[in-house]
Amino acid sequence: MATPRTDGSAASGWIVFAAVLMIFGGISAILQGVAAIAKDSVFVVTNNYTFRFDLSAWGWIHLVLGVLVVLVGLLLLRGALWARMAGVALTGLAMVANFVWLPYIPFWALAMILLDAAVIWALCTAPGRRPAAV
Repeated sequence: MATPRTDGSAASGWIVFAAVLMIFGGISAILQGVAAIAKDSVFVVTNNYTFRFDLSAWGWIHLVLGVLVVLVGLLLLRGALWARMAGVALTGLAMVANFVWLPYIPFWALAMILLDAAVIWALCTAPGRRPAAV
C-alpha cells in the first residue's frame, strides 16, 4: 500500500478543487469584463436598485480581478503555499465584485458568489504542510 506524500510538493485534493474553481471563475470574470467593456448595451440594469455603478469601470475591475484569480489558481496547482492566502483574499474580492454585479446578471452573479464561497471553504479547510521534523 502506498503511503501518502506529506512533503507538500503536490497539491492536496481540496487545493486542486479550489484551484480549478478559481480558474473557472477567473475566466468567467474575464469574459464578463470584456463584455461590459466592449458594449455597455449587452447588460440591462434594473430600475430602483439600491446601488448603481458605471458598467465600463466594473468591466475593467472584473477583467483585472479575473486575470489575477486565474494566475493564483494556476500557482495553487503548482503548490505555492502563499497562493492559498492570496486565493482567499482574491476570492473574497471576487465575491464582493459579484455582489455588486447582481443588478446586471442576477442568477449568474449569485452562482459565482456560491462558487467563490466553495473556493474559500476549500482553501481554508485543506490540510496544510506539516513542519519539518527537527
